[in-house]
Amino acid sequence: MILGIRFLLHSSKACAFFHGSSANWALALSSPLGSLQSEVETKISDLDVIVAKLRLASSYEDVVNFLSNDQQCDSVQLNHNLVDGLLRRFKDDWKSALGVFRWAEFQLGYQHSSDACEMILDILGKMKQMEKMMALLEEMGSKGVISLSAVAKVMRRFAGAGKWEDSVRVFDNVESYGLKKNTESMNLLLDTLCKASKVEQARAIFLQLKPHILPNAHTFNIFVHGWCKINRVEEAHWTIQEMKGQACRPCVITYSTIVKFYCHHNDFDKVYEVFDEMQDEGCPPNIVTYTTVMSYMTKAEKFEEALQVAERMKLDGCKPDTLFYNSLIHTFGRTGRVREAIDVFKVEMVKNNVPPNTSTYNTMIAMFCHHDQEQKALKILEELKNSGVCKPDVQTYYPLLKSCFRSGKTDDTSSELLDDMVNNQHLSFDLATYTLLIHGLCRTSKCQEAYLLFEKMIGQGITPRYKTCRLLYEEVKEKQIYDAAEKVEDLMKKM
Repeated sequence: MILGIRFLLHSSKACAFFHGSSANWALALSSPLGSLQSEVETKISDLDVIVAKLRLASSYEDVVNFLSNDQQCDSVQLNHNLVDGLLRRFKDDWKSALGVFRWAEFQLGYQHSSDACEMILDILGKMKQMEKMMALLEEMGSKGVISLSAVAKVMRRFAGAGKWEDSVRVFDNVESYGLKKNTESMNLLLDTLCKASKVEQARAIFLQLKPHILPNAHTFNIFVHGWCKINRVEEAHWTIQEMKGQACRPCVITYSTIVKFYCHHNDFDKVYEVFDEMQDEGCPPNIVTYTTVMSYMTKAEKFEEALQVAERMKLDGCKPDTLFYNSLIHTFGRTGRVREAIDVFKVEMVKNNVPPNTSTYNTMIAMFCHHDQEQKALKILEELKNSGVCKPDVQTYYPLLKSCFRSGKTDDTSSELLDDMVNNQHLSFDLATYTLLIHGLCRTSKCQEAYLLFEKMIGQGITPRYKTCRLLYEEVKEKQIYDAAEKVEDLMKKM
């Protein structure tokens, strides 16, 4: 959430930016969180105590030393929740994460959870510390505390870094970690390689392992997905035939993968052919398959065909679910059939006992905003907040804020929305929301507020798009706010 911007507002430079009613808009971002925030600030947790000790650490060895020689840390009662929470806190800071991990394992009576072992390996791989990740894997393996899930994370990190051969080497050594080379571990390797688009390499390895390790249906589904991923759908069809030859029956997932491939390429004639094949094989499309097809048809603006697929789904006896109805509402909204969309939301879902989720409400809000019915959208927002089941997310507010800028309601309405978003729902802005707000404020001659958001965005580690920087630069320069213009220009030069 936008915490801390109130401090910007208290500075002389920031205060000089605001004039008249424009300050009302910014107050939505500056108001405190009330008693909840006060309680959080006064009660310092063990996690906060440890985090505070690490600010001056320059290496993971420093982290271990700081924590080991600190009396306050000595009094902390370690448990899995605390250590796992620290690792999550330092998911983008491998030195602090590894230091905490090493310090914790030397504490009397404490033993790392399997989740902690997986997290630290994943953090090291994510931050490209491959040697340290591999050394720690070897160490864990020698102690017999490694899980197949942890090995899978290491293999995926190697493959993601373009080092697929190292993924294979990890699999080759899996028995030295106290694990087995079996169908499950083989499938993890094949899946890792296929998701990294190394399908041919995965196929060659599979042929080597096949005489020793029996494949199952999941093995072939991995290849069907892999071939489709690299646009070689004919090999995916051939894999289905191979699958049958191995006495493994294709399932809905198998065929739905190929259906999605054809949808992605807008080849809906082929989709219908696969539907027919599925029926012939006694494996009819399920609700997920139909929803996928309907969504892609709507995206391709084949609205009537999308609605026909929905009818076919009902005739085939598939029970609708929330995701299906979300897609159906979206399709009706795109065709301008708002009344039918409302009937689905208010009548059909209730009749069929299908509960809405946040995405359902978001779809309704986006539809009303698209058709310039903001009051109805706001009413849906209130229903969502009062549902007791779902909560708004960032996407809930996006179309509402966009409507505010489109209609010029950038004071009271947008301020109320932002206040609700930040201080009531405790939501953090993402890149899309920051971009929308900065662009909207610039285009309504409120570049001062836009610049404050820009600074907060940078402070949260979110990199703005070049287009956003360019727009803001031109606006603050025109308003002769040269300090801001210089800072924005400096960032643009680094892009």
